[in-house]
Amino acid sequence: MPPVESVVEFGAYVHGAKVAAPGIIEALHLVREHNKSAEGANAFVWVGLHEPEAPEVEWLAEVFELHPLSVEDAVKAHQRPKIERYADSLFMVLKTVAYLDPGRGPGDNEIIATGEIMVFLGADFVVTVRHGEHCPLTAVRERLEDKPKLMSRGPAGVLHAIADHVVDQYLQVSDLMQLELEDVEATVFADVSSRDINRIYQLKREMLEMKRAVTPLQAPLSALPQRRVVPSEMREYFRDVGDHLSRVCEQVESSNELCSSILQAALARSNALANEDMRKISSWVAILAVPTMIAGIYGMNFDFMPETKQVWGYPAVLTVMITACVLLHRGFRRNGWL
Repeated sequence: MPPVESVVEFGAYVHGAKVAAPGIIEALHLVREHNKSAEGANAFVWVGLHEPEAPEVEWLAEVFELHPLSVEDAVKAHQRPKIERYADSLFMVLKTVAYLDPGRGPGDNEIIATGEIMVFLGADFVVTVRHGEHCPLTAVRERLEDKPKLMSRGPAGVLHAIADHVVDQYLQVSDLMQLELEDVEATVFADVSSRDINRIYQLKREMLEMKRAVTPLQAPLSALPQRRVVPSEMREYFRDVGDHLSRVCEQVESSNELCSSILQAALARSNALANEDMRKISSWVAILAVPTMIAGIYGMNFDFMPETKQVWGYPAVLTVMITACVLLHRGFRRNGWL
């Protein structure tokens, strides 16, 4: 069935300008007729979908003659970043990431949300299927429509704009994660608690999630400029996006290693603080053991106890207790236990 609920927007573009069309089929027919009549024309259709149902994607597959395997991937989602070639068309999967403020995610500790953008690219069409609530492509479409020169690059230009937009999101999220790491690092070396360790562990999990989203895209994106469907004048633009992605991958890798080091440092510091607390407890137990022992001995009901009949016996016992406690306290302080 034709996509109704899931269509975000569609349009036919001729020489970079949007041309009105009542429907997707009419828009495709319009651009194909134009490409036949004008030599070297770059008219194309761009259809944007958000979380479509299987019948909607299957209908588009019939209209644009999409490969069944790529259609199946678009319906199921949860794919690895990749680029696949089917005849004269490409199917590209991009993982999207978004930085969440505390308390915004499904879990209160969730920092990064992920989604997917799938792009079907042909000679005269671009079909984008987006999964997830973040990283919409409306801003990309509006920017290209405001600059017909960019839109006139054709489907490859749209693919470049989408990839560039997604990688820019990677850079923003990576920078925010770096700031979060610096904040956690300062906290760990100032003071540490079980809450801090939980926060670091959660941050480590989010860094691995981002690494799984970013790293697999590096090889397909670097191979994209060699694809036949990408015009030669667009290849350097894709190489530029690949350079940005390499920077993100390096930053994510270094942040992941730093997070591991911070986690180890936090655990070591937590153990050191626990040992320090145990030394303090043990020191006070040893100090209090002396008066407890003396009081326990003199609390026994024996008739013949040393100095029990002396007037100064009670003050003498108290003096011994206080002196022993003071000496033990000074000794523990000198050794760093108190």
